[in-house]
Amino acid sequence: MPQPEARNPTQAPEDADRGLLFVVSAPSGAGKTSLVKALLEVEPSLRLSVSYTTRAPREGEQDGVHYHFVAAATFERMAAADEFVEYARVFGNAYGTAAQTLRAGLDAGADLLLEIDWQGARQVRTRFPEAISVFIAPPSLEALEQRLRGRGKDSEDTIAARMAQARDELSHHAEYDYLVVNDDFAVALGELRAIVTAERLREPRQARRHAAVLAAMLAADD
Repeated sequence: MPQPEARNPTQAPEDADRGLLFVVSAPSGAGKTSLVKALLEVEPSLRLSVSYTTRAPREGEQDGVHYHFVAAATFERMAAADEFVEYARVFGNAYGTAAQTLRAGLDAGADLLLEIDWQGARQVRTRFPEAISVFIAPPSLEALEQRLRGRGKDSEDTIAARMAQARDELSHHAEYDYLVVNDDFAVALGELRAIVTAERLREPRQARRHAAVLAAMLAADD
């Protein structure tokens, strides 16, 4: 798999009105889903990009809101037609992000958030090098295992598999722009929100947004 190019944090002025793409990854049980849900509540202008999956909906999940739940045959047809910017198979289920969904949202100026694993994040960065990537890590493997057991949803074999996979996932943290350790939930949420705010305040975006005010102030020196 090709390595993605490093992200250029300086956004061209002509692209300053385009939306931002945030990519968030984490080992299972690190708290990513809860953090993302809380982040979307405090940052309502941030929109979750809905991925496609072949797995069955979990309790409380809605089609088109949490995922687009599709049959395996449908997913395979989309993959064969190169409709996904990334897709992966995890624990017997397939997950994918439609490229057109991302492009349409970003071109419309929406800030999108995408929850995917490290393999998917690498693929997205290859196609969207401007993507801002965040890796969420647990404070320790012991804490991660305790969280997995506390969910009461997984068998011993599944927990063992998730722990083994977590070690592999953690080895890819250096591929990301930001690293957040979810030890204290409120602190981790604050750090995620700070990342969003900082990226929105980059000079090219702000200069474009406040062009008239800046021009007026500069003209006052003449």
